[in-house]
Amino acid sequence: MQLKVNMNLLRRIIHRFDRWLSRQYRVEVFSDDPLCLMRIQVREAPHEIALPDSTFPRGVKVVLLHMWNERAPLIPTAGPDLAWALTTRCRMIHSLRLVARHIQSTPALQDVQAVGGVTAHVTLTGEDGGKAVLEHLGFTVFPYYRPFGAFGEFWENFYTWWLMWTFNPASVRHRTIWGLQRTEFWISTQKFLEKFGKT
Repeated sequence: MQLKVNMNLLRRIIHRFDRWLSRQYRVEVFSDDPLCLMRIQVREAPHEIALPDSTFPRGVKVVLLHMWNERAPLIPTAGPDLAWALTTRCRMIHSLRLVARHIQSTPALQDVQAVGGVTAHVTLTGEDGGKAVLEHLGFTVFPYYRPFGAFGEFWENFYTWWLMWTFNPASVRHRTIWGLQRTEFWISTQKFLEKFGKT
């Protein structure tokens, strides 16, 4: 009983710290749609982004996509199943459309050059299917830039693992901190809006 109480307390602490950190990095809630799975962060590109249709230099304005952890569909105790995968995919596409509409309707975002982010849920080998899903959605997936080197990536993965444990416990059942692999996914704003924006 004491262990369960301590674990719940730890989850609350991590939850509050994540909310504080999001405010510090200006990760914004841009939609009040209850099915939205994402928040966004507007910033400068940390490195050159080379895509099939264009290349963007470091420093251009980009929109980073952040998973809204509290809203991510919970993975069943027995592990991911078809119903979970379909629900997650549908809500992901819905969220991308909301992002596109937000960009189109916000004057301050008209000079955004690319949309993308960093994830520890997708491997480059594609064994988890995540890489193929992102590519099907139009994103280019490639290795993480590692702005702080391997040491920095370890601590980023360390924090990511605890977030996964806090918000979606079943997601870490067979995943260790050492086994997490960070990847980046990007798409030009033009292509993103063509695919997900209002026509």
